[in-house]
Amino acid sequence: MGISRLLIIMGIVLIVIGSLWTFVGKLPGDLVFKKGNTTFYFPIVTSIIASIVLSLIMYVIGRFK
Repeated sequence: MGISRLLIIMGIVLIVIGSLWTFVGKLPGDLVFKKGNTTFYFPIVTSIIASIVLSLIMYVIGRFK
């Protein structure tokens, strides 16, 4: 698998993730605290999912090297 093909696949994956993020917004499990004029948003579930996806991508890249 050439680097160009890998970059195209990664680009398609990023486009799909970006599109889903736009429609879904926040995932269940993400913490939002609102008090007065202040809003605190901590995307804990989103961070865990992003970490798993990036780990899998790095594993696949390392496997084909």
